Amino acid sequence: MSSDQTYNLNGAFKPTLKRRADLDGPDFFPTPAWATHALIDNESFDGEVWECACGDGSMAEVFKQAGHQVFASDLYPRGYGEEGLDFLASTRRTENIVTNPPFNCAEGFVAQGLKLARRKFALLLRLAFLEGANRAETIFLRRPPARVWVFSERITFYMKDAARAGSGTTAYAWFVWDKSASGPTGLHWLKPGYKKELHTKPPRVEEEKGF
Repeated sequence: MSSDQTYNLNGAFKPTLKRRADLDGPDFFPTPAWATHALIDNESFDGEVWECACGDGSMAEVFKQAGHQVFASDLYPRGYGEEGLDFLASTRRTENIVTNPPFNCAEGFVAQGLKLARRKFALLLRLAFLEGANRAETIFLRRPPARVWVFSERITFYMKDAARAGSGTTAYAWFVWDKSASGPTGLHWLKPGYKKELHTKPPRVEEEKGF
């Protein structure tokens, strides 16, 4: 998987230490369920959803629980989905692609998502992804997203199985490319409350059916 060399241009977009492993290898940071719910509540997805950097399935499972048909894959063996599938080299087309990409491959994921998604393509990225002369020329002036959904609450990412402590200091947003949309990019804010609601909601228990 090729990395985005512009992401750390002059150190301007270097991720916080909590996500430093994204720059070096296969360590990954599962997406909190509430962050995926926020996207599903504000965007509709018709047809299959491909989670192309699925990790342990944290995002894919939220889409499944919401009733979506999901195909999940990852370049690395995570014990979930199809292993060894390099999204940046793939020719697999589908209706929708949604993922939290490795930070140093974000631009590559945008280019691939635009080619492979027939309807919608959504990436969870740092809000700072909006900045940068290179991205302005290669993405935002040519194929800008239809909508950017800014999180009002900070997302805290932890490495898999790491102890939970502290809170996030980085702003994130969902960047959504919609093939059916026209006009300028819409900037929206996700309402506060998703984080608290999803953290305090009891786990769903399937009701046992008798015969």
